[in-house]
Amino acid sequence: MADDYLVRIGKLIRDARQHRGWTQSQLADALGTSQSAVNRIERGNQNISLEMIARIGEALDSEIVSLGYAGPMHLRVVGGRRLSGAIDVKTSKNACVALLCASLLNKGRTVLRRVARIEEVYRLLEVLNSIGVRTRWINDGVDLEIVPPASLDMDAMDAEAARRTRSIIMFLGPLLHRMDQFRLPYAGGCDLGTRTIEPHMIALRRFGLDITATEGIYHAKVLTGVTPDRPIVLTERGDTVTENALLAAARHDGATVIRNASSNYMVQDLCFFLEALGVRVDGIGTTTLTVHGIPNIDVDVDYSPSEDPVEAMSLVAAAVVTESELTIRRVPIEFMEIELAVLEEMGLDHDRSAEYVADNGRTRLVDLTVRPSKLEAPIDKIHPMPFPGLNIDNVPFFAAIAATAQGQTLIHDWVYDNRAIYLTDLNRLGGRLQLLDPHRVLVEGPTRWRAAEMMCPPALRPAVVVLLAMMAAEGTSVLRNVYVINRGYEELAERLNSVGAQIEIFRDI
Repeated sequence: MADDYLVRIGKLIRDARQHRGWTQSQLADALGTSQSAVNRIERGNQNISLEMIARIGEALDSEIVSLGYAGPMHLRVVGGRRLSGAIDVKTSKNACVALLCASLLNKGRTVLRRVARIEEVYRLLEVLNSIGVRTRWINDGVDLEIVPPASLDMDAMDAEAARRTRSIIMFLGPLLHRMDQFRLPYAGGCDLGTRTIEPHMIALRRFGLDITATEGIYHAKVLTGVTPDRPIVLTERGDTVTENALLAAARHDGATVIRNASSNYMVQDLCFFLEALGVRVDGIGTTTLTVHGIPNIDVDVDYSPSEDPVEAMSLVAAAVVTESELTIRRVPIEFMEIELAVLEEMGLDHDRSAEYVADNGRTRLVDLTVRPSKLEAPIDKIHPMPFPGLNIDNVPFFAAIAATAQGQTLIHDWVYDNRAIYLTDLNRLGGRLQLLDPHRVLVEGPTRWRAAEMMCPPALRPAVVVLLAMMAAEGTSVLRNVYVINRGYEELAERLNSVGAQIEIFRDI
C-alpha cells in the first residue's frame, strides 16, 4: 500500500476508535496486539492487511473502518410479535447536532451528556475533527468532550462528511464571529426535495454574512461593522433557521430580537445551552426571543440535552402497530401533547405517570404506557404545524397508525416536497395508501400487513415507519441499506429487540 493510503486508513481507524470511546490499549486488547502496534497503524507507519482492517472494523463496530468491505447494513425482521416491558427514550438527535455546532462559540471545554451515538453526530464530529476541534468520548463512551483549537483550519475540512449532513448549515452562525471569510460544502442529509437556505441568509445578512454559491460550495464573507439595527423577522418559523440566528446573536455584542422564532424542542435546548455559556435569552418557549450576546465566550460548560420527542413518537407507533402493551419512559410530554390528544380521539388506551424533570433541569418528562386499542380514523386530517402544533417529523408515524385504524385518514405533509411519496412504500407491505398529490396521502384501514423485501426509503422518518410495519407483518421481511435510520436513531434494532422484537442486522458478504 502507498504511504498516503496507509495514513488515510490510520486516520479512519483513529476516528472510529475515538467515536467508540476506546483508548489505543483497549483496541489493542480486542485485537490481541500491542498498544504500540495500534499507534503505528493510526500514524500510517504500519503495513495492514485487508483481514486486519476487517478485524478492526468488527472490534469497533464501524462501517467506516470496514471501507465497504462488509457492504451496507440491512435488517431482517420477523414480524407479528408483541412487544412488552419498558424502553427509555434517548436524547434528542436534533438537539445534539445543534449543540455540536454551538460548541464552536466557546473557547473553553464543552461536555455534552448522553449524546446520541448516531451517524449524523459522527459526520459532524468528523467535520469538527478535520478543522482542528478535539473531541473524545468519556465516561465509558456515554458523554462527549469538545475542546476547540485557538484557530480553525477550514481548508482541511472533511468535505465528504460535511455533504452527508444538513446540520453543517448551522456552522454559519458561529463561524461568522471567528473569521472574515470561509467556505462550506452544500448541505446534504435526507432526500426531502428542494429546501432553500434563503431564510438562513435573510437572518444572517443582518450580522454581515454575505454568501455566494459556486460548484457545490458556499463562499462566505463577513462584512465588518454590520449589526442588526432592528428586530430580525424570520421569513419561516423553521428550527434550523432559528438556531442559526441564535448562534449568530450569541456572540453579537448587545441585544438581538428574533421574531417568528421556532419554539420547538431543539431550539429550547439550544437556548438552555446558551444560558449555560452565560448568554441571556429572554422568551424561551415563545416566538419572540431576545438574545443578550457576549463577544467572548470562554467557559468550561457541562450540559445534558433532553430526550427526543420524535423517538418517543416512534416508540408509541411501534406499540400501536404491533398491538402491544409497552411503557415508554422519559417522554418529553410538552412536545407530545398534541400527538397524544389526536391519538386519544382515535381511541388510544394509555396512561401516563406524574411529570418529572429532565437532566437539563427544564424539560418536563413522563412515562407513557400504551395498550392494545381499537382505533378509529380521526375526523380531521393529520397535518403538522409549528410548535406547539403536531410536530412535522411525527406526521409520518401517523401513516402507520392510521393504517391500523378503522376508516380513512387524510395526511397532509405540506412542509416537504416529496416525503409523502415515500409513505406509499407501505403499500408493499399490504397498506392501502393513495397519493393524492406530492403532499397528501389518503390512508385506508385497518391493514392486514404482509412481509416483503424492499429498499429503505431515503428519508429518515418514512424509513422507520416501514420498519415498524414490518414488525407488525406476519413472516420475515428484509429492509435493505438502512444507513438513513442509523443517521437518526441509536441502536434502534437492538433496543426494539430488548422489548420483544426480532430484528437481525446483517450485511452482504
